[in-house]
Amino acid sequence: MPATVYLIPTVLHEGQTAPLPAYILDAVKACSHFFVEQERTARRFLKLLWKEMVIDDYQWYNMQEVTPELRNSFVQALRANKTIGIISEAGCPGIADPGQVLVQIAQEQGAIVKPLVGPSSILLALMGSGMNGQRFQFVGYLPIEASARLQAIKALEAESRQKDCTQIFIETPYRNNPLLETLTKTCQPQTRICVAVDLTAPTESIITLAAKDWKQKKPELHKRPAIFLLHAGK
Repeated sequence: MPATVYLIPTVLHEGQTAPLPAYILDAVKACSHFFVEQERTARRFLKLLWKEMVIDDYQWYNMQEVTPELRNSFVQALRANKTIGIISEAGCPGIADPGQVLVQIAQEQGAIVKPLVGPSSILLALMGSGMNGQRFQFVGYLPIEASARLQAIKALEAESRQKDCTQIFIETPYRNNPLLETLTKTCQPQTRICVAVDLTAPTESIITLAAKDWKQKKPELHKRPAIFLLHAGK
């Protein structure tokens, strides 16, 4: 039998397990090797999921940086037909996440890849935004430099209007407030902007307003995990 690679979703906020289906525990118990974005966080999450787990009985690898050494360790585990778990820092592995590189290697090596159901902040934000869910794209981080960022926002808005698509992007949490300020000043008044923060947490908020209306509403977004969505319509 070829190696099996489980893509194990984790919670969006540490300490929670409620959004996760019970069958994830079966996958965890089947694994002998774990490739994780942050080992400390992943260990705490798995102990919360499975209190009896003996952490030192497993092989652990940090995939935050996919180095040649890490690639080699992953390929060796695949060729030894090990059962491997990949765990992101939050949400689903392979989605805006370094785990994607390992999944690509697993596919190239002919491994069995099994993605498991769990929370994705990108999809949850889109679901709650009221924006076009038939046509959308996730573009990751916008440029940091001011003029490049303005150009990127204008280009995304123009494409949204032309294609009737929802644009989804993120920012480093300590730059959330400036990004919203830039969006409200750059976008056309009727362009809709959604800000989804603290998804699945008790402080969750998903609000969609026209750009002109956000100018009167200044939520505090500093250091809160957020997803931004933009839809210009036609």
